[in-house]
Amino acid sequence: MRVHDHHHAWGHHGHHHHAIARHWMRRGGWAREGGEQGGRRRRVFDSGELRLILLKLIADQPRHGYDLIRAIEELSGGVYAPSPGIVYPTLTMLNDMGQIEEATSAGARKAFAITADGAEYLAARKAEVDALLARLAEFATARQRTDRGPIRRAMQNLRAVLINRFERDDVSSETMHQVAAILDEAAQRIEKL
Repeated sequence: MRVHDHHHAWGHHGHHHHAIARHWMRRGGWAREGGEQGGRRRRVFDSGELRLILLKLIADQPRHGYDLIRAIEELSGGVYAPSPGIVYPTLTMLNDMGQIEEATSAGARKAFAITADGAEYLAARKAEVDALLARLAEFATARQRTDRGPIRRAMQNLRAVLINRFERDDVSSETMHQVAAILDEAAQRIEKL
């Protein structure tokens, strides 16, 4: 698969992913490939780290370049996806180093499998690989902590129910007290969580 085929490959998911990207970039939560920090461009993973991550994922099972991008995105909870412009040259380098090789596949896209040399290199760096995977997992955890979508939905639902209930003229004082009691109880239960 050529680099410029990447956007086509997203297919109907493209719009969804662009929406997520916009949402996260607005919130400053999107881990972009490059970012300004102290006037210098910063990458989420340097080339050596990304090389190790790709090697580990290929060791788990033979994969295409596009599969690797998606796998990293999933491991990070959708927060980080390395660009094809970084992934494909890294795969070429791993191939040139003899750590991966093209797997026999029926499809048009090249799948890569790990070689004995690659497996040996990976085994020698197990602690580093584990730390890199933990960093990817932290992205997902941080996103879960900051994503208040379910709370927003519940608040909007509560607001709609209250407006609907009290728009009618026949609301008794007793009903108002019951609703207030339910809301007070909810507040107390949340406080104790």
